[in-house]
Order: sequence, then C-alpha cells, then structure tokens
Amino acid sequence: MFENWLMPAQSDDEPDFVPLFSLEEDEEAKQGEVFPDTLPILPLKNTVLFPGIVTPITIGRDKSIRAVQKAYEDNRLIGVLSQKDVKIESPSTRDLYRIGTIARVLKLLKMPDGSTTAILQGRKRFQLEDMLSEDPYMLGQISTLEYEQPKNKLEFRALLSSIRDDAKQIIELSPQIPSEAVVMLKNITNDNFLLNFIASNLNIRIEEKQAILEIHHLKEKASRILQHMDSELQLLELKDQIEAKVRNDIEKQQRDYFLSQQLKTIQEELGQNPQEDEINGLIERATKKKWPKNVLETFQREINKLRRVNPQIAEYAIGLTYLETLLDLPWLDFTKDNFDLRRVKDVLDKDHYGLTKVKERILEHLAVLKLKGDMKAPILCLVGPPGVGKTSLGQSIGKALKRKYVRMSLGGLHDEAEIRGHRKTYIGAMPGRIVQSLKKAKAGNPVFILDEIDKVGKDFRGDPSSALLEVLDPEQNTTFYDNYLELEYDLSKVLFIATANSLSTIQPALLDRMEIIEIAGYSREEKVEIARRHLVPEQRKEHGLKPNQVKIGQKTLVDIIRLYTAESGVRNLSREIGSVMRSVAKKVAMEEPYEAVIKPEHLHEILGPTKFDAEVYQEQQAPGVAIGLAWTSVGGEILFIEVSLNKGNGRLQLTGNLGDVMKESASTALSYIKAHTAELSLDPEIFDKTDIHIHVPEGAIPKDGPSAGVTMLTAITSAFAQKSVKSFLAMTGEITLRGKVLPVGGIKEKILAAKRAGLKEVLLCKDNEKHVAEIETEYIKGITFHYVDKMSDVLSVALGIKAVPGKAGSNGLAKEKKGKKRLVES
Repeated sequence: MFENWLMPAQSDDEPDFVPLFSLEEDEEAKQGEVFPDTLPILPLKNTVLFPGIVTPITIGRDKSIRAVQKAYEDNRLIGVLSQKDVKIESPSTRDLYRIGTIARVLKLLKMPDGSTTAILQGRKRFQLEDMLSEDPYMLGQISTLEYEQPKNKLEFRALLSSIRDDAKQIIELSPQIPSEAVVMLKNITNDNFLLNFIASNLNIRIEEKQAILEIHHLKEKASRILQHMDSELQLLELKDQIEAKVRNDIEKQQRDYFLSQQLKTIQEELGQNPQEDEINGLIERATKKKWPKNVLETFQREINKLRRVNPQIAEYAIGLTYLETLLDLPWLDFTKDNFDLRRVKDVLDKDHYGLTKVKERILEHLAVLKLKGDMKAPILCLVGPPGVGKTSLGQSIGKALKRKYVRMSLGGLHDEAEIRGHRKTYIGAMPGRIVQSLKKAKAGNPVFILDEIDKVGKDFRGDPSSALLEVLDPEQNTTFYDNYLELEYDLSKVLFIATANSLSTIQPALLDRMEIIEIAGYSREEKVEIARRHLVPEQRKEHGLKPNQVKIGQKTLVDIIRLYTAESGVRNLSREIGSVMRSVAKKVAMEEPYEAVIKPEHLHEILGPTKFDAEVYQEQQAPGVAIGLAWTSVGGEILFIEVSLNKGNGRLQLTGNLGDVMKESASTALSYIKAHTAELSLDPEIFDKTDIHIHVPEGAIPKDGPSAGVTMLTAITSAFAQKSVKSFLAMTGEITLRGKVLPVGGIKEKILAAKRAGLKEVLLCKDNEKHVAEIETEYIKGITFHYVDKMSDVLSVALGIKAVPGKAGSNGLAKEKKGKKRLVES
C-alpha cells in the first residue's frame, strides 16, 4: 500500500495503474457544481478511479483519444468506467461496470513518442443509465450518486481512527514507502477523501476496488476498507517476521565466518593449524592400522583431497567422516577363537538347556576350523516358535567362542540402503547397518545375529532380502560392496546366525544360502529344567530376593506350566514366575508373614484361576468327536473335530474358519466312507437323506493343512456308526481316496502338545515312525504310538471296530483285539 503514490503515470494498456495524491482534499464536487447528463465515456483497464484522486494516464485507443479530446474542448468533464475483463481491447457497454467516477481533464499532453497523456482528477461518482453511442467515441447518459451519511458519528470516527492506525503501521512495515507518507496522512482532514485515497492505493483486485466504489453508505465503505487493510497488515507482519529471521540467520553466518577467520589468523600467528593437526592425527592413526593395500591407497587419495578443501564448507565434514569410518573399521582385526571344544560345549550347555542339534553343528564347525586352520563360516538359520531361545543362543555362541557379539533386527526393514548404505555424496549419508555393526564390534569375525529374517519388508525403496543375498552367500561375501565405502569388504570370517519363526515368508534364493536348523518347542520336562536352572534364579535376582526368601518346588513348576501356560517356548512361563516373585517381594517389603516355599495350593491365590485345564481333554467324548494334532508357529496344539448329522438331502457343511486344503480333506474322507459302505455295514442311502455338519472349534483362528485327514475320517465314521472314539487318543495324518495314510510334518511339536493335554495314545502314519525315534525317550514316556498305513487301520484303532468285507446283511464290524502299538515304558 502507498508504494508508488508519487510514481510516473502508466498507460491504460499497461498492467498497473497508480493513483496520485490530489492537490485538493475535497473529494466531492463543490456545493452547487452542476454536471451534465451526458458525458464522453473513457474505459480504464486494471484500475478504478476514485473521487478526489489525481492520476496521469497514457491513452492509446483511438476512441479513448477522441473522447478525451472532446471533453477537453467542451467542459473538460469525462465519465471514467472500469473494464470487467482487461483482456478485451475494444470494450462495449456490456464489458464495463455501470458505476464509475466523473473526472476533470486537468491537462492534455502530447508526448515526444506521439502518444497522448491526460491528467485526470476524480470529481463525483455516477451511474451509467444508457450508452447513447459507441462511435466515434462512447457517449453515455449518466446520473450522479450521493453517499449516505452514517447515523452513529462516534462509531464512524472510531472506524476512521482504526484506518489511520493501520495505515501508519503499513507504512512503517514497508521500507519502500517514504516516511513522508505518514505526514501526508496526518494532513488529510476530509474523511471522504481519506477513504477514497486509501481505497485507491489498496493492494487488492480490481473487482474488490469496484465493489468499494459502488458502496453508498460511508460506514459500510469504511468497514470494507478496514477489512482489506487488516489482511494486508497481517501479510506484512508475517513477511517482516520471515525477513527478520532470514536476516538474523545471515548475520549469524557472517558473524561465525568472521570469527572463524579471525581465529584462524590468530592460530596461524601462534603457529597453530587445527585443520592440519586434525589431518595429521588421521595419518598417525593410519600408520598403526592393519588394512588391505587398496584401502590404504583410497585413504591416501582422500586425505590429499581433504587438504585442498576449505574447512568451512560441507564437503570437508563429509570427507572427514568418511576417513574416520575407514579408520574405525576392523579390516584385518580379528579376535582369537577358543578351540577348547569341551569348554565351548560346557558354556553352551550351561546357558541353554536342550537344543542339541544346534550345539552339535557349532561344535562341528569349530572342530573343522581347529583342524584346517581356515574355513568359510557357515550361514546358520535357526527356525522355531517364539520363546525357545534362538536369539539368546547366538549370544551364548559368541561367549563360547570368545568372539564379539552383534545383533541386527531385520523386522520391518524396508529400505535396501539399510543393508548397503547410502552414497557419501548425499548429506547425512552413512554406511549400511552391516558395516556399522562391524565398526561397533571392533572385530572382523564377530558372531552376527540377523534377527527375524522372515519379517523383512519390501516396497518402492528396494528389496532388503535381495541385498542380503550377497551378505549370506559364502562365495560372494568376501567382496561385499557398501555404497558408502565404495570399497569391497570381506565378511567371510563373520559367523552369521539368522533367526526366523517361519520359512514361508523367506525369499527362496535367500533360503537356499542358509543351513536350516529347526528348533522345536520344549517338552514339559525341559521347561521344568529350564525354569529350575535359569528362569527362577533370574526372576529372583531381578526382584531383589535372596535364595532363602523364596523357593519354588518341581511340582509347583509343573502346575504353573500345565495350568497357566500353553506355549512352545518359555516366555509366558517366565512372566508367571515373575508374578510369583512380585507377590513374595511385596510381602517381604511390607514385612508380612508368608511361606518361603511356594506350593501348588498357593498358585490360585497368587496367579488367579487356572488359564488352561488339561482335564477337559481327558473326558469321554460323544460319537462324532475326534481329537487331531496341529502345528502352529508357537508349537503344537490339539484340535477337536466335531461332526453332527441331521435329516436333509446330503449337504456337507464345513465351519470353523477352515482353509481349502482342510476342506478337501473332509471331502476326501466322506468320499472314502461312501465308497466303502458295504465294508463298514452302512446303508448307502443314508447319505442322501442326511446333512453332515463338520465344525472345528475356535472359529476366530484360521486353520489349514492336510494333517487333519485321519481325524476327519474318524469323526465322520464315528457319527454314522454312533460309536465314541477311543479315550485319550489323538491322531494326525493325511489321507487319500485309495485308502492310504500319508506322513505329515511337525511330529515333535504335535506329540509334545498331546502330552501337555494329558493324552495317552497317538495315531500316526507308519512313515512318521522315524521322526518319533528322534525325540528323546524321557519326553514321551507313557505315550502309546499306533502306526498305520491304511485308513481301515485308522478306524480299527480309533473306534475299536474292524471292517469285514463280503458279509452282506451283517454289520460287518468286528472288535479289534489289539492294534499295532509302541508303548514307551516309564
């Protein structure tokens, strides 16, 4: 606002129009001044002329020149209207606003370039009633307009005072407006002229200025002008804040620069050079560093480059950080392995109970390393349910080998640069997490845990699992390339151990590069031993208790495991023991009497009602109910299969959130029964009159897989034969239409689940017998195993009946005297 109030005139064809201060302060015509009813009309672009305002205008249109000349020759009065659309070169009546200002042509000048400039002074508002002619110039019939005076004079004076205050602030915040503008505003005594002058100088659109011109009431006009001024004032204040901040930042940078230059000069005078001292320190460290020849050459090249760089620019810091990273990495620094295999075995056995296969593999690797002296480290992948000690095992391996231990969590990793690093040309670039971890370990042969490798993500930023292919390939990781280092790094001495809960989400190419070691869930006996050796002492120590203040017996631990946990690992067991310790700690702290030996009868008071009841699985089941065994990511589970028969038309209904494979197992079982009705002495027509409903409880949990085939077969046959399935019996196995029983996986987890549930007999495929033999005998004592290869054998063992072919009219069923079984004695 007011930026150009004394600037030269602009042409009516130019984008800007700048009004000037009037030499007279009375914006309205003097009392008694008479205006004719018809006046030549002058269209204006990009501006609105207000009464009292004097402005020069360069005229370019022929019609406009003729109109101005006609007015100058007659009474020097002309009607000025603003165009609605500035792009129109030859406006007609419909292109002009109807309300404008009568102007007096004060001066008409012929410019040296041949153009015509007119000095106009607004006199009074008018309304165009009719356009009498448009050629040779516009001639219109007009009527003058008067302002409505405000009724509340005090409120109007307050508005004018606010307008003056805002105008003063705007002038102060605008450095391009001369300070004389404040004096000029003070000298304006005519209220109408003040409003017109400010309105003409507002930095608003033409449509908004025209709207102000058309307002008839002075109070409303003053309010509208004040609104626009407030908006402009806010904009200027924000602009001033931004400029002040930028100005302060620049001044600080300049101040810092001058101070640093002064400090540099002082240091030079004193014979000091911090930059050179810093570089010499790096060179001194490099002389003591063991690294490959190509890395040394890179270091020397980068150090020479750093000498030529100004310390004040960002490239110096980037180069310095890069050189420090090269020096911090353990290129040829290795820890000495512990080849006392008996000691290694003792450490592993002390830290982790069980996990025999993993420990044997580690000892085999060390034995070869001891004999050969050099060997590419294997890439091990420990797969198992949560809480079985996969991650902590890596720490124990590092402790046993006397190697450094590094852990890197891959869960949720999406960016490939996390593995390979960023190029050092980027601001804030850094090496990948592989190199950073080695830098932290300060050894080139640590035990490196890649935790949760099955949970690596993938998105538009790249595929980290593909970047891991080079890391985990013993044939490639000797020349691992990090984008930040731009050098090859040897990872062959690193012992990588990956952990995962499932192999299904790991990229096949990545899976092929690792040696898979499956860790099954713990048996009840193993959990008792783990709790006795590790969990109870750890929880007791964490809760500040002494050994004589709390003791948990073996029977109590068994009840905690059996009634309060149902898991493959020991995490929940550790939490429940922690709850017991907290209860004791509270009584010790409050000096209340208590029993130091925790007995089974105390658990209800401390841990609350039992969460799992093993007795529910041991009761006699009704016909149509069989117990299957399932494998889950957290270990084995028992699974009830329920069959209900109703009158109908032979429809098969499956519920319980079953997958496609499990549904197919049900269809296969039903087809087998239909095909062998004569052998089972079942009426073939009964299937057309009966609807079959198969349900697997806990419908919120998705279930799938072929291992429930024998259970489906047994449950359906039990429902049709109206015979209950043998008590304490669980089963698992896949079936075929030919009547064969096929082997399934997850045998150890399933058998441990059956034992946890209190079941005493397990039916399996004969081919799974070798998997049972791998389980420690003490974990499965008391369980009877039935091995079958035909579906008829399944019915014989489960229902105690035997299909007898060729006896039409009889029930075809004979009691089986004794099924094939293996009893593991206590």
